[in-house]
Amino acid sequence: MRQLGRLGIQPALDFMILSSYGRDTTSSGRVQMQLDCQEEVRNRPVLLIDDILDSGLTLQFSSHHLRQRGAKNLLTAVLLDKPARRQVAVQADFVGFTIPNLFVVGYGIDYAERYRELSFIGQLIQE
Repeated sequence: MRQLGRLGIQPALDFMILSSYGRDTTSSGRVQMQLDCQEEVRNRPVLLIDDILDSGLTLQFSSHHLRQRGAKNLLTAVLLDKPARRQVAVQADFVGFTIPNLFVVGYGIDYAERYRELSFIGQLIQE
């Protein structure tokens, strides 16, 4: 967002809350929308940002949803990409880091609503 501002772009920012994990470390295979974005996207360019691209189900669901709402064009960006877990053919337009098949938490990524507050990304090891 800061870099967009430096480029003179003043984007509208909105959030969607989607879940396919619940309190588990594997995707249920069903994406549930808990909160839809409130901004109007019809005929507007949209940059969809997600924390992690894992199974691909959430990114596929949210991309389709925003296109259905009339987004003019849609680009996707993810902080982490975990291609070993992909269940559907989807790729992000922009990827921060590609990681192996580990369950990670921190820096906003959670496990059962825990560990989001960590200032780093680490592997969750269940005991």
